Amino acid sequence: MPGTHMMQGQMPMQGMQQPAGPGAAAPSSRALAAAADRMHRDMAIAYSGDADRDFVAGMFPHHQGAIDMARIVLEHGRDAEVRKLAEEIIAAQEREIAEMRAMLQRLPAR
Repeated sequence: MPGTHMMQGQMPMQGMQQPAGPGAAAPSSRALAAAADRMHRDMAIAYSGDADRDFVAGMFPHHQGAIDMARIVLEHGRDAEVRKLAEEIIAAQEREIAEMRAMLQRLPAR
């Protein structure tokens, strides 16, 4: 489908996700929807045919999306337990992104 990015088993996405529900107009809802949209768009990589490289390349935006959403929680959230989880997610995902960068350096390019 032109203008959409789809992986097997996914529904087509066109444009930015629009938050729905009673809190849709909230700045946090708009920010979370934008972060999710960016993550999904960026996960639509050009596949190389190498499962290892493609997996790692697709995981970068997935992990960055988790970081972006966790930062939105730190900016807008109030629950101490959720904020702690967001901080832990940021630390773990940043560590994993560094590990994946090192993996891509050593994996042969196709």
